[in-house]
Amino acid sequence: MTTFIVSLFHPYTVNFDVPKEEIDVPIRPLSRPAPLPNAKSQEISLLNKSYGQVTPPLTPSTTEQDELFLRDISCSRESVPTLNSFKATTPFEPHSPKWGMGLNWNQPTSRAKSPPPVSILQHSRHRGRSTSQMRRALQKQRAQERLSGVSRDRQFSHAGWTVERADLGNGGLSNAVKAVSDEGFLKEKLWVGTLGMPTDALEDHVKSGIAEKLEVDFETLNVFVDDKDFDGHYSHYCKTMLWPVFHYQIPDGPKSKAYEEHSWKYYVKVNQAFADSIAKNYKRGDTVWIHDYHLLLVPSMLRKLRPEAKIGFFLHISFPSSEVFRCLATRKQLLEGVLGANLIGFQTDEYCHHFLQTCSRLLGLEASKHGVQLENRFVNVDTFPIGIDPQALEKSREDPEVADWISIITEKYQDKKIIVARDKLDHIRGVRPKLLAYELFLKQYPQWKEKVVFIQVATSNTEQGELDAAVADVVTRINSHPSSVADVLLVFLKQDIPYHQYLALLTAADCLMVTSLREGMNLTSHEYVYCQDGKQGSSKHGPLVLSEFTGSASIFDGNKSILVNPWDRRACAAAINQALEMSDSEKKRRWHELHGAVMRYTGGSWFKTFINQLDHVYGEQSRQDGASIPRLSYDVLKQKYDNAQRRLFILDYEGTLASWGSPSSIVQSTPRRALGVLNDLLDDPRNIVYVMSGCMPEEMERLFRQVPGLGLIAENGCYVLQAFSGSDFQDSTWTSLIDEEKVNAWKEGMRNILQYYQERIEGSHVEERHCSFILDFKNAADAPGVKQKIDECADHINGLCQDQHVHALSPDGHITVEHDRINKASAAAIIVNNLRRMQEGKGNAAGFPDFLFVAGDSREDEHVFRWANRLGNKKVVKDVITVSLGHGKNTEATATLTGVTGVLSVLQRLAAGR
Repeated sequence: MTTFIVSLFHPYTVNFDVPKEEIDVPIRPLSRPAPLPNAKSQEISLLNKSYGQVTPPLTPSTTEQDELFLRDISCSRESVPTLNSFKATTPFEPHSPKWGMGLNWNQPTSRAKSPPPVSILQHSRHRGRSTSQMRRALQKQRAQERLSGVSRDRQFSHAGWTVERADLGNGGLSNAVKAVSDEGFLKEKLWVGTLGMPTDALEDHVKSGIAEKLEVDFETLNVFVDDKDFDGHYSHYCKTMLWPVFHYQIPDGPKSKAYEEHSWKYYVKVNQAFADSIAKNYKRGDTVWIHDYHLLLVPSMLRKLRPEAKIGFFLHISFPSSEVFRCLATRKQLLEGVLGANLIGFQTDEYCHHFLQTCSRLLGLEASKHGVQLENRFVNVDTFPIGIDPQALEKSREDPEVADWISIITEKYQDKKIIVARDKLDHIRGVRPKLLAYELFLKQYPQWKEKVVFIQVATSNTEQGELDAAVADVVTRINSHPSSVADVLLVFLKQDIPYHQYLALLTAADCLMVTSLREGMNLTSHEYVYCQDGKQGSSKHGPLVLSEFTGSASIFDGNKSILVNPWDRRACAAAINQALEMSDSEKKRRWHELHGAVMRYTGGSWFKTFINQLDHVYGEQSRQDGASIPRLSYDVLKQKYDNAQRRLFILDYEGTLASWGSPSSIVQSTPRRALGVLNDLLDDPRNIVYVMSGCMPEEMERLFRQVPGLGLIAENGCYVLQAFSGSDFQDSTWTSLIDEEKVNAWKEGMRNILQYYQERIEGSHVEERHCSFILDFKNAADAPGVKQKIDECADHINGLCQDQHVHALSPDGHITVEHDRINKASAAAIIVNNLRRMQEGKGNAAGFPDFLFVAGDSREDEHVFRWANRLGNKKVVKDVITVSLGHGKNTEATATLTGVTGVLSVLQRLAAGR
């Protein structure tokens, strides 16, 4: 079966054999800033407001140190690895050029329209003028083409082309796929994505040829979308809206608001194009694995087209708290989109928790630590930290150029400690806070001025004038105070460097510093740890200074790395000093722990763990699908019942033994037929019968006083009355599974919260029980408004009481507030443990059941089904039968029955021996 690996950019692109001077592709030159102006050469005037000040350049000036690294970048276009070369491994965190600006290839330019104006007030006027402006632009373009006699479209229509490795894409994902493919785990795969370049200029026959070539030779299904759709999706919605929000940067400027209005429709269109392409090629048994925030809607869209599909989704970046995520206007659509998957994966437990909490708060869904319960199915959610491919990295290190550059760097800075960093130059990666911390370090620890150099690679694919100027100002200040003319304290490279230089830097470094304000997983730190093994160069076991807000901090915890808060400049400065002063023995100890984590969490293990988990949960979910759960076979049940020496029945009351409505309106009597069936079962001394309910203990005693010997489970597992406790429960002793003192403590504040909402929901009322509350709103007026208030109430309680292990659930017209660690399965486990002790005390197996029958109809009963099935799978109990009356909804039960009558009929026949 085929595994679809779905990412916005697949690993390949196309290079056209067209002379560069004949196409309008702006090749971005290396941005060499102007040198710092000499203050003496400036014209001095009292009228000049900047008198006495020297304005720094927007970017730092070129130095001899810069030229050391940049001298061979001019030939980087010619040194791009081929598909089959040993250099073809993709950098794990490639800092890609802007879409439509591929620097290494000859490709058409984008035909996308201009983005919305900055002022939202001008937005409508801009849209009104767009038609005439586009018409004039088109007329001008056609006139120019007629004058030159050359059509750009025609150039690409007849030019030759080759498939090349793409600049854009997820390097960690590509290398993980290559690793598992090489070892034979992934036998049939199909990449799904775009070329990472504009395609409107290509004629249909060119697109068809490219698509066929990619599918046949490169196992890739290419998705073609219009330039304007892709630009609106990627450059506007993804990068302007989603990327900042997912990294806790809430965009609130007019430009962001206009982008959100302008680009959401394009985000939907591109996601739909992906879903349509996958659906056309999907076959039953295939696996679809969708990646990252660009495609959040694809799981749900594909689920509608292929309901039976096995779909996984993994988010490579961080997921914010619900308070941040709720700022998105399309929050509901995005959450519902990703919930179309069978399994959703995140980098860390923190991101996983945030997602579950967001689904609970914003969608009002029941979320547990394992996933999210939808109306008709369960979505599993789990943590899968990604890593690097050590074998691929080792092969890249064998490049002779890496060894040459290690020698160059170590010789150049032979008397200095080298601190290195490589980041995108944006507000999220924390480049400026890092440089400010380094500046403070030099002031607080001046003894290092002649002994240290900081090499910062800062890549950028967008113009951010304010940030660029702010960073340049810090760089200029640092390098304006060296201890001697020959000293350079900071080498700042505002562009990327070749991969062999990058690996050489990691190998020669004495410390790596990562100060991201938020980051899903920083694989640069993993590469650094691997390169510090001492096999190349003299430097080894260098310390890692790592932001606590990166995903890597979750696996490099403890004393492995030096974790810092990037907002705390003094702590970061102290961390640099700690790293440089660390003893060799301490560095070695830390490195071995870091290296162990890197080798444990590899890209290959990440891929295999996720796919294996997806297979498992898909099988479980398919089994739980109401359509696949068989109806209970009475003949099989009767045979197991007759063969059993000791039988245990655990039966739900409300909705299983008796019809019921809201739990707060229970009729204080039990149908005569149910009481008769229970008494008939207990007439056989081999039978042990328990009834479980949400009722309080005293209520259950009144309900079942006519059934002597019956065991009871009250308040959904908080209280247990052992079977055969007495004929009329008068002398019975209930076992409490809760800490009464702690329960009373949280109930004190909960009364006020529920009273607040009761007063605002007309027709609702609150019922207090011993260890829970019920807010009943079944008869409330104004249904639309009620839903909002109920979701708000549950959200409020779940957020406030999380540390007290109390949660709020809102099924079937009421909110139940109860302890989240005690349920019906907890009580059932106590019962079985007591029976086991009785068996051990008697020295024989007569007291322990070899037959277990569990029946229920609600979500609360799923805990007991899961517990009972586990006993059967582990052979603790020989025969286990779990029965759901959930009307076809997904369930952990192994069989179904219809209604109260169906259950009572089956039990009655068993008791009668028929």
